Amino acid sequence: MRFSNIVLFTKKTKAFQSKPNILGDKGYHQAFVMMCNPLTKLWSSNLASCFWKTCFNSAILKSFGPVFEEQPVDTIYPEESPEARIIMTCQARANPPATYRWMLNDTYVDPNSHDSHYSLSGGNLIITNPVRTKHVGKYSCLATNMYGTVVSQKASVQFGYLDLFSSEERPAVLVKEGQGAVLLCAPPHHYPGELSFRWILNEFPTFIPLDKRRFVSQKTGNLYISKVESSDRGNYSCIASSPSISKSVFSNYIPLKLLVERPIRKYPADLRVKFPNTTALVGQNIVLECFALGNPVPEIRWHRMGSTLPHNREVRMAGAQLHLLNVQFDDSGNYSCEAVNSKGKDHHYANVSVEAHPEWVEHIVDTEKDLYSDHTMSCTAKGVPKPQIRWLKNGEPVRFWFSRLTSDDAGMYQCIAENRHGVIYANAELRVFVGAPKFLHNPVRRVLAPKNGRVVFECRPKAAPKPTFTWSKETELLSNSSRIFVWEDGSLEILNVTPADEGRYTCFAENDWGKANITLPLVVTESTKITLAPSNADVHVRDDTWMECAASHDPSVDITFIWSLNEQEIDLHKDSAHYESILNGSSNAKLLIKNAQLRHAGRYTCTAKTQVDNTSASAHLVVRGPPGAPGGVRVVERSDRSVKLQWSRGADNHSPISKYTIQYRDQFSKDVWKNATTSPADIEGNAETAIVVDLFPWTEYEFRVIATNTLGTGDPSRPSDKEKTQESVPVVAPSDVGGGGGASRELTITWTPVQPQYYYGDNFGYIVAFKPHEGKEWNRVAVADPEAKHYVHKDPNIPPKTEFEVKVKAFNRQGEGPYSLTAIVYSAQDAPSNAPEILQGKALSASTASVSWVLLSESNIDGYQVRYWRQNGDSEGEDRMMVVVSGKENHTRLEGLKPSSDYIIEIRAYNSAGYGPPSKYIKIHTKKPPPDRPPKIIGTKLKGQLVSVAWEHVEPLSNESFREGYRVLYKKKGETTGTLYSTKDSHIDLPLHADGVEYVVEVRAHTEGGNGAVAQISIPGNYSRSLLLIIVKHLDTLRVSYLFYVQWRWVPVPSAFLIFKLKKSHDKQSKLP
Repeated sequence: MRFSNIVLFTKKTKAFQSKPNILGDKGYHQAFVMMCNPLTKLWSSNLASCFWKTCFNSAILKSFGPVFEEQPVDTIYPEESPEARIIMTCQARANPPATYRWMLNDTYVDPNSHDSHYSLSGGNLIITNPVRTKHVGKYSCLATNMYGTVVSQKASVQFGYLDLFSSEERPAVLVKEGQGAVLLCAPPHHYPGELSFRWILNEFPTFIPLDKRRFVSQKTGNLYISKVESSDRGNYSCIASSPSISKSVFSNYIPLKLLVERPIRKYPADLRVKFPNTTALVGQNIVLECFALGNPVPEIRWHRMGSTLPHNREVRMAGAQLHLLNVQFDDSGNYSCEAVNSKGKDHHYANVSVEAHPEWVEHIVDTEKDLYSDHTMSCTAKGVPKPQIRWLKNGEPVRFWFSRLTSDDAGMYQCIAENRHGVIYANAELRVFVGAPKFLHNPVRRVLAPKNGRVVFECRPKAAPKPTFTWSKETELLSNSSRIFVWEDGSLEILNVTPADEGRYTCFAENDWGKANITLPLVVTESTKITLAPSNADVHVRDDTWMECAASHDPSVDITFIWSLNEQEIDLHKDSAHYESILNGSSNAKLLIKNAQLRHAGRYTCTAKTQVDNTSASAHLVVRGPPGAPGGVRVVERSDRSVKLQWSRGADNHSPISKYTIQYRDQFSKDVWKNATTSPADIEGNAETAIVVDLFPWTEYEFRVIATNTLGTGDPSRPSDKEKTQESVPVVAPSDVGGGGGASRELTITWTPVQPQYYYGDNFGYIVAFKPHEGKEWNRVAVADPEAKHYVHKDPNIPPKTEFEVKVKAFNRQGEGPYSLTAIVYSAQDAPSNAPEILQGKALSASTASVSWVLLSESNIDGYQVRYWRQNGDSEGEDRMMVVVSGKENHTRLEGLKPSSDYIIEIRAYNSAGYGPPSKYIKIHTKKPPPDRPPKIIGTKLKGQLVSVAWEHVEPLSNESFREGYRVLYKKKGETTGTLYSTKDSHIDLPLHADGVEYVVEVRAHTEGGNGAVAQISIPGNYSRSLLLIIVKHLDTLRVSYLFYVQWRWVPVPSAFLIFKLKKSHDKQSKLP
């Protein structure tokens, strides 16, 4: 952090030389008249004889210069805003009230001009119908009253906009499946610069989910797909959004088309998104972006060169973004991202630097100073880069050449610190006081002094210029002697006070504007003395002890006891868990020390204090406990499996150290400390070195040391610097060696990689050895990737299904380790060589078909792939559909077809080596679609234990399949399955159920093209009753109407109407006739 420091000062005061010029400044003179006009003042022809009674102090407390309460802030005005005005705020507290002016780019704004867009409301500036060419710039507000002018911080006005994307058609992106793809967003012109980006696929609002395979850069808006899959095919549109003006725009669609390649190739990691050199401000959050193309999908890893990543980081977006939160200067450095997959690596490095806004270390404050006095104005700011300091007085730039303070120096001062990241202001009012001496808030009080002690009388009137001082005792004028001194500030000091010094002392102060005095009586008291001093004590940790203290004092004053430890006063309330003060009478105190800890050892002082004097006595407390932490732990020697440590002894805390324990943690233990094996196994208390053994080679370790004595085990030392053991030959072999499969003429060998803690050195990799089962000579291949899991050996001369013996071992820069167990692996089989023969393909409906074929006689068939697409469609594009069946199946069903369409079908056999040749294709024609209109249900009819459902016939159109009948599904409500019926009639009888559950009837027309649209009707659970009673209670009778179901509707029957008495017994067995 760099500092800027500017100091403004005046020279030493000189004697009054010209009284009439003291108030020579017109504005300052007016200020005095305005403040004092209501008060009593005496005037003569000479201004210098003006005698101010009480005016200055009462008036100056009520009036003050402008102090900002609201200042303008940076404003972005959306060009499409319906509110055609901008309001820049400015409000200052001042007495008298402030008046306001505004500046644009350091030129005054005139709200009163003829064609002005500006107006003022209080201190606020209103811009009506703003225009970009006229009103963009830096605005500042000036607030003024009789004490001066202050200038606000500058605030910018900018116009926010986000243009539309270009209307030009976007070219298609052609990419092979398995390759990476980049779709460019190319955002339109905009302000401000910050945009957020999303992408949609095919239609809004189908937003593309972001994961390890897909990433949208929030810097450029580009969409990156590390490995393209068939599901990525489609039309893409970039959405750019401006949060500042709440507007979003869409790009034209970008088609992404796939080129099929079999087999799908693999590609090494290739970083396409690389974060640039970045400058951040302290406290900001920043985002570093890295993303790579590759197959398999690369993994992104983040590092900081020469240090660990900051604790305040978060890795998001499946590793593509490193967020540094609340950055500090310690977060600066070179950062790297590494993209890794099984085919290769890619790296990127860039610098992150942290800078800072200006910030005040010291700044000016409102000050009142005496006329002709010395005064220093100081401003110190820190920031990166180093801020520049400049000054304003009453809103104007100023350079100070003070000789001494006069009334002309009064005014409103501003200190401004600025670097490229911002500007800060410090405002202060300087007032210059002039007046006769006056004693304020200094009532006459008795002064107490201890016998044989020292006393000081203060004499500090308010006066300017500085007055001269004289003292008297009673009627005797005092002068300096061996016991009596008059200080420069007017104070009187008396040494070795005796009872004869009692009396009334008067201070006289005088300057050119008048004089004043104050009288103070002196009373001499007896001195305070310690009569019982505290005693030394010796305890163990967690023990209790106490110290006692007593003192004599003058009976006319009160006494208090204060306890301190090592010259720091003990806060009995804050540390009540360990300290308690007990008073025994008025002149005796006891300090109880509870549950003593090592930090409580030291020098305890009891201070007996009165209003007049104090005295003290001390004692020592020794606290014995576990040892303190050893210091300076460091590695002095190292090998591949051991290190020699050295440390310095910590405090034994008054009990000899009996032994040491060494602990370690390594780069793999994640902050877990473990006890180390050492030589010697038991480290004695007088040792300061030891050897740690049984370590892993080429592993980074930290060590700490813990001391123990008879009273316990102490705190651990600070960890040593990280040290890496030396390299060694690997001793751990890869496990789970196996393999097989792959493409034709390939031998695939797989294994489980060695864990990183067993690398034992740099340049770690694997030696893969293999030979035919009957062969004698081993082939050896080096694989340099320590995370590799397989190796593929390609040889056109390898017969299929050949038996090989394989083994794998590790190597590093120091040599080769042991081989794994030998495993038997078979080379890949050949891809099928023959094409299947299709027996039959036929359309089953408008959307389904079936196909069958003759099984191949080859023994290496894993399954069959059936591909089908619309004639004249894209056999490799969106129209292509596929079904895969096992090698034992010779038929399958094809679904998802379109009605009345011609489809092409071909079949290929496949195995782990790939696909065989395709069959001769056949063509089928799907059937017409079923009617898209549901049957119209016209009613239901009860037939004993059956319910009859009837509907109107559905007549197919010319482009629809002929109706063969109807399918009726009878099921419980809420269920998906039930009983399916078929009928050629337009009605059906269904059984009623006595379970009281509601049922649903679904009716569809059935055609050769499939089933048509569904019609539905519900059958209530109480449908089995043959009539419906509508009961209306009226007094003591029930009125009952019979309703019969006739021609699928309820019909009331008046002849069946009757009235009957409701039995008092409420007999529910009464039957209707």
